[in-house]
Amino acid sequence: MNHTQPDTRPSSGRTEAHPALTIVAAAAFPARCGEREFHVRADARDRYQFQQALFSVRGNVVFADFHAARIFAQAINDTRDLARKPDSAVRAGQINAMGLIDEVMHYVVGTYLEQFGDGLMEELREFVGETIGAEALDTLLHNFGTTFPPRAVYQGQMSVTEYLDADHDGTSGRDLAMEELLMLSIENRNPAFGPYRELFDDTDLAADGIYPKVVEAIHAFFADKPAFGPENDTLVNTLFAPIKVHPNSLEDQLTYIRTRWSALIGKYLFRLLRSLDMIKEEARAHFMGPGPSEIMTYGRDGGQHGAEHEYERFSPDRDWMPNVVMIAKSTLVWLDQLSKEYERSITTLDQIPDPELDTLAAQGFNALWLIGIWRRSRASKRIKQMCGNAEAEASAYSLLEYEIAEEIGGWPAIENLRDRCRARGIRLASDMVPNHTGIDSPWVVKHPDWFVQLGHSPFPSYSFSGENLSGTDGVGVYLEDHYFDKTDAAVVFKRVDFDSGRTRYIYHGNDGTSMPWNDTAQLDFLNPETREAVMQTILHVARNFPIIRFDAAMTLAKKHVQRLWYPEPGSGGDVASRAEHGLSADEFNARMPNEFWREVVDRVAEEVPDTLLLAEAFWMMESYFVRTLGMHRVYNSAFMNMLKDQENQKYRQTIKNTLEFDPNILKRFVNFMNNPDEETAVMQFGKGDKYVGVCTVMVTMPGLPMFGHGQVQGFSEKYGMEYRKAYWDEKPDQELLARHQHDLFPLIRRRYQFSGVDHFRLYDMWGENGQVNEEVYAYSNEGFGAKSIVLYNNGYETAWGWLAQSSGFVEKDEHGNRSHRQQHIAEALGLHNDHRYFCILYEQKSGLWYLRNSAELWQNGLFARLQGYETQVFLDIYEVMDNEYAHYARLADSLRGGGTPDIDTALKEIYLKPLHESFALVANSGVCQELAAEIIGDRPKEAPTWRELIENYHRFIQVAADYACGKGDVTAASIEFDKRLRTLLSTRHLELVRPQEHVPSFKKALHIFTLGLRETPARVSTMIALLLLKPLSALVHEHSREPWPGCEDGRPNSAAGLAEDLMLLPRLEPVLPVSPRENEDSWSWQLRVRILLTQHLWFETVEAGSSFSEVTEELLSDSDVSRYLGINEHEGTVWYHKERMETLLWWLLATAILEIVYDDCEKKDEMTAEESREQVMTRVLRVYDCYDKWVASHRTAAFSVGAFLKGMADPRGPADTASPGASADAKKPVAKKPVAKKPA
Repeated sequence: MNHTQPDTRPSSGRTEAHPALTIVAAAAFPARCGEREFHVRADARDRYQFQQALFSVRGNVVFADFHAARIFAQAINDTRDLARKPDSAVRAGQINAMGLIDEVMHYVVGTYLEQFGDGLMEELREFVGETIGAEALDTLLHNFGTTFPPRAVYQGQMSVTEYLDADHDGTSGRDLAMEELLMLSIENRNPAFGPYRELFDDTDLAADGIYPKVVEAIHAFFADKPAFGPENDTLVNTLFAPIKVHPNSLEDQLTYIRTRWSALIGKYLFRLLRSLDMIKEEARAHFMGPGPSEIMTYGRDGGQHGAEHEYERFSPDRDWMPNVVMIAKSTLVWLDQLSKEYERSITTLDQIPDPELDTLAAQGFNALWLIGIWRRSRASKRIKQMCGNAEAEASAYSLLEYEIAEEIGGWPAIENLRDRCRARGIRLASDMVPNHTGIDSPWVVKHPDWFVQLGHSPFPSYSFSGENLSGTDGVGVYLEDHYFDKTDAAVVFKRVDFDSGRTRYIYHGNDGTSMPWNDTAQLDFLNPETREAVMQTILHVARNFPIIRFDAAMTLAKKHVQRLWYPEPGSGGDVASRAEHGLSADEFNARMPNEFWREVVDRVAEEVPDTLLLAEAFWMMESYFVRTLGMHRVYNSAFMNMLKDQENQKYRQTIKNTLEFDPNILKRFVNFMNNPDEETAVMQFGKGDKYVGVCTVMVTMPGLPMFGHGQVQGFSEKYGMEYRKAYWDEKPDQELLARHQHDLFPLIRRRYQFSGVDHFRLYDMWGENGQVNEEVYAYSNEGFGAKSIVLYNNGYETAWGWLAQSSGFVEKDEHGNRSHRQQHIAEALGLHNDHRYFCILYEQKSGLWYLRNSAELWQNGLFARLQGYETQVFLDIYEVMDNEYAHYARLADSLRGGGTPDIDTALKEIYLKPLHESFALVANSGVCQELAAEIIGDRPKEAPTWRELIENYHRFIQVAADYACGKGDVTAASIEFDKRLRTLLSTRHLELVRPQEHVPSFKKALHIFTLGLRETPARVSTMIALLLLKPLSALVHEHSREPWPGCEDGRPNSAAGLAEDLMLLPRLEPVLPVSPRENEDSWSWQLRVRILLTQHLWFETVEAGSSFSEVTEELLSDSDVSRYLGINEHEGTVWYHKERMETLLWWLLATAILEIVYDDCEKKDEMTAEESREQVMTRVLRVYDCYDKWVASHRTAAFSVGAFLKGMADPRGPADTASPGASADAKKPVAKKPVAKKPA
């Protein structure tokens, strides 16, 4: 139960006066008595009701510290309508500066009097009295005391006369008043004091004309006195010097005093610096986010800043670390998305389906960053709900403690997920938030001393009257009220110990670039207990996760701990109110002697080795974190920002600078296109070529590629750290997924080829105009012997030019000695400077192979042309030496710089060119059109036409025989073609054969055959292809196994194999009368032709006595048949493709009929016409019976191979065994069965 004790929580926004406010500045003037501080008119004191503790006994306001200035400014602001007139606000920094300037000038006057005599003030008073009259002077002093009353006068404890007549620690009241008059006149003539003149306006004092005369007399008096100060001028002119040089800026006047009067005011130096910091703090545009991305530069002596302490001490990588590719998942959102996708409740980590992990692994991801798995702050959740988001969860970075949240399954669930991920080669990554905790964390409750804090509210305007967010008895935690109406973003929250009554104001986490993180409490790293507690927590996380991401790690570098929380005087202003709590460099180093991160890295390496430490660090500290502090990886936000904004020159220069300083830094970058704090990748880069191009660079550059949640799917919603679910109803973008599948995942799976830096080279693209195209990223690399070149044009305009000499890079020998060099691209690829050699490159995006002469690459470099946002990735780069026939040179000439789908195929085409020219005489559109017309009976052709075709085929066979090592029977092949031609042309006369009336099945078979040809023109084209290719079998010799030029495979032993090796089908398909494809692609058609060439005599096994079932099993066991039918297993059932089966069955019947007729022609001399006709009919009937049973089994099999074979084995026939309701229209199972694909 939470305690609520109003007496410990003042409802007013004002804080009681700090004890230090009663300390006046007399101690600063040991040689002079009385305070010398800032004047305030009596009517202003009445109007604003300033606290009396702010004023000295003389009535001047005393700013003993910065908090006093804030109280003074707040008293004024409380009376003003700042909502409607925000420009009327008074700034405490300006008030403090005026007070300090006034105090310093009093001190300078005091120094002058010490140097030239304390009696000068009395002498001054006498001189002025003589000049304007003693009575007039006395009247002015009384008026001054009334308008600017001392505290005792203001409170009615004495009169002005009594004050002037009194002795004040050895100085008369009149002498003090004379000095105050001088200061008042200077303040009113200082334009920079103008906005606050109502506090010290001397207009009414000058109404009777005496005051101006007094001021004039004071100037005249000191004009005759000794010169003084750095300019050796009169005292009055010295006091006016800062005003004359910088009339309109208090900040510049203080800077002038600091630099020009340093010999006079050494004791004020730190106060001056802190006052300047306070002004900067107020003037600074807080909450505006980070500035523009900058080019990374490196000093000669080391590091991005060139500081000597930035020594080199990289942490060595374990073997798995260079190849990490990480994907982030906002855990609660991911679980909700999985629940919707799988249509079941998935709320814990152990319920994440295995297929999701399989997909990640298959895509190439080997690290999974789970965001938001630790126990979160209850106060954070409550704050977000109070601010209007009823569904909000606590921020993933406002933590209670480092225990896995129970709502996602706790430790058992994470262990289950870890085991399943490990089995797939995926490591888990976790956040660790080192700089702050949730405002209600156990550390805030039990160890409040571990946090940056004050004993009073830093700003009087703060109020803490809201709900107690502690959740722990005995302790109150209160957020500043103005967070809820969004009128202010306080830098602290209030913590109250109800038992002791002690109140602390603990700072929120803050990196100085945005609003304070209002649900966090900032840890104090000057406290050694804090550092050790955080250290132990890090070790705890490391024992459970092999990859740790440190959130906002840069804030804990020593320089930023000091900058944010203990700024060195003169450097502050980043976190409001911290300027006044700064420390000198020596003081700070004494309290934090070592870099915390260096200690972390060393402890983890010793106690939990094999842990990858990844730092989120910005602010130009990237190299320092990896090179000096020893982090394994560090964020590289320049990659995202510069490529998004197409600041290509800046990012290319960053790469160049890094290579020239230390390439190992480049290897340790974490490159990303979005992170949880940024807009999503598709919102920044789109979904087109620019996205793919930048992502290609990300996965092929050295460093760690990191993908955001939803990036692969193309999701646009930015998931807040408090999200429990996605609010946008987004579906994966299938086109973008396909581009990942084709263009990006293959590269991710080759990450080992790109992750190193030893062989990484960056190139400039030089155009004809002699200028470098800064839009183009061009680089080569090598990993495990595999070479690559990546080109990307991050601009809209087409880019073209040459890549030759690399940018400079540094190499280090085994002793650490550095040498700078460049490397030619041909040398980087390991090429010979010899025209006999050719470099072969595979371009991954297009799937084309390119050929470049090695010597020409040495001479000219590599030429490239890139459309806007185009990417080219060259892989599998190797070099060959040309043969004696100059096949590679001839191929290069024929390609003319273009690519080819297959180098070996292109070489074979060069080699086979004479054969293909002879084949074109028989396989051309004219011949094929005439054959098709004859087959279907459109118009008969005379014999001479076919005689010419037969002669040309004979010539083709002669050439083909040479390529078949000349061991085939050319004559037999030519004769076979002649007979097969006549057989095919006779098919349109088959129906004229009059079968016996008792065998109608024979007529059905012929009808199916002839109708199929006439109604499906594609089948006529395939018939022509079979006619031209089948005679090749006569050229095949079973012992002919010599290898083809350029091929490692042996010689073919069938017509199908020879046609494939001679590359005849690709030449044939385009010239056929119509496309021969029947609901299939080119590869599938070629596969069907191969089947028909090899299985054309399938029926002979039936004639030999085999059962239909045995014949069917033998056919289905053929690997080509299996691939063509798309046979696959799904959920325990083996399926086939419906349309492919129907196509193949018709062709098996057709080829059998043709072979039977062809065989009959061969044997005509051996039997009578009647015997011949009887034999053909008998054989066709047997074939048709098998076909008929195939068709019947197919109708009832519902595309199941098992059911199809069962139907063929049943002696009653499938129609008798069909299940009720079965029909030819039976639907396919729900699961989609893939069509056969071309093997790899």
